[in-house]
Amino acid sequence: MDSPDFPASSAAKGPARPELTELFERHRQRLRLMVHLRLDRRVQARVDSSDVLQEAFLEAAQRYERYQANPTMPPFLWLRFLVGQRLILMHRQHLGVKARAAGREVSLFHGSLPQANSESLAAQLLGKLSSPSQAAMRSELQVRLQEALNSMDEFEREVLVLRHFEQLSNVETAQVLGIQEPAASQRYVRALRRLRDMLGAIPGFFES
Repeated sequence: MDSPDFPASSAAKGPARPELTELFERHRQRLRLMVHLRLDRRVQARVDSSDVLQEAFLEAAQRYERYQANPTMPPFLWLRFLVGQRLILMHRQHLGVKARAAGREVSLFHGSLPQANSESLAAQLLGKLSSPSQAAMRSELQVRLQEALNSMDEFEREVLVLRHFEQLSNVETAQVLGIQEPAASQRYVRALRRLRDMLGAIPGFFES
C-alpha cells in the first residue's frame, strides 16, 4: 500500500486535528493535481507530490486554529494556498535564483503561485485529445502545443488552468483571481476559444 501524503501526527508539531485530517483527505486528489501541474519539471526528479502535500499538511496543522478563528477563504482554497506556498519554497530551495529567472510565478490571490508548466498541460491535452494514429507525431505535437500555451496571455492561461485542468468551479476561480463570477466565466470562455483556435492551427492535432 502506498504511504499517505500526510502523517497522522508529528512529534515536532503535535497531533493533527481529526477534522483537518478529514478535510485534507477529502481534497487530496485536487491538491495532488495542482502539484502535478505546477511542480517544475527540473525539480520532479528530486521531489514528488507526496513530499509537497506532506509538508503542506504539517503547515496546515500549525495554522489550523488560527484559520478557524478567522477563515479568510473557503477551506479548500486555504489548503490550496498552503500547497502553493510550499511549492514556491521547494522551487527556490532546488532552483535558487533560477526559480525567479525562469518567470515561473504568477501573482494571484494572497501572493505568488508557481505557474502550471506547459509540458504537463500539453501532456494532459494530448492524453485526452490525441488518437492512436497520432502516436508517432506525439513529440512534435507536444512541442507545438507547449509553444501555443506559452504564447497565451498570462491571465487567460491561468483561468484555463484553474477551470479546465485543476477543475475549480467558477466560484472558486473568481475567488482565486479576485474578480467577479461573471468576469471569471467570460474569461474562461475566451480562454477556451483561444485554446481551440491555437489547437486548430497545429497541423494534425484534430486528425483521427
